Amino acid sequence: MKISHFKILFTLLILGFTSCEQEYVKPVKITYQQQAVDSTLIPNTEMEDFIEPYTKKIDSEMKTVLTYASKSMFKSDSNYNTALGNLIADAVLEEANPLFKQKYNLNIDAVLLNYGGIRSGISKGEISVRTAYDIMPFENEIIIVELPYEAVQEMIAYLIDRKTAHPISGMQIKLNHDYSLAKASINNEEINLKDAKKKSFYIATTDYLLQGGDQMEFFAKNNKVYSLNYKFRNLLIDYFTKKDEIDASQDDRFTVGGNLQKAKSY
Repeated sequence: MKISHFKILFTLLILGFTSCEQEYVKPVKITYQQQAVDSTLIPNTEMEDFIEPYTKKIDSEMKTVLTYASKSMFKSDSNYNTALGNLIADAVLEEANPLFKQKYNLNIDAVLLNYGGIRSGISKGEISVRTAYDIMPFENEIIIVELPYEAVQEMIAYLIDRKTAHPISGMQIKLNHDYSLAKASINNEEINLKDAKKKSFYIATTDYLLQGGDQMEFFAKNNKVYSLNYKFRNLLIDYFTKKDEIDASQDDRFTVGGNLQKAKSY
């Protein structure tokens, strides 16, 4: 049996932690030999035996069932908003807003995440801890950004231009048949792309998008950034744990010509 990538990574981490207290010795010469990873590689049974208890514990935790999905959901199910994207964005609003209120006495107006950040779908049946890790395998955190009105206008224009099912919550965008804007609102307040207002909105997103990921450069034009010290993946786990069943759906939060954009055909 070969050593898996996970076992190798885990072992390197363990060895790194255990060597922290050793006295640093500056190397004077480094030599190496290339080792092909193929059928000729001899398993290191001592290392495998050392890692095995940790691997079993992690595997057991990953299999823990949190809730159930009444149907399968994938990010490619439709063009402008999907059941999966709506579920994830709504989860952020539901879980992050009470913390934001408690910590800063403020409320989240809307949520914007990115389509590319969803790395897996949800299949009908059991939702486990592993499901959350599959959806969000990165160490991204949820943050709240106070965006001035002009930056919010740019955010709406970005979503209109991209025509992509980026997960959103707390906002609604209605496009005409020619894809021009019919109406946009955040927390039930209409956003006009031409007016200038001295107003700001609190938008929940991720630290990755704050740094300009997916070319969401408008997040850099914020008045202030609020940290919740809350991993996106942990938020999903907390959300799933509280639900007896998951039954999200596509809705009218982002529409074209008054119609839902149904599943793409391939």
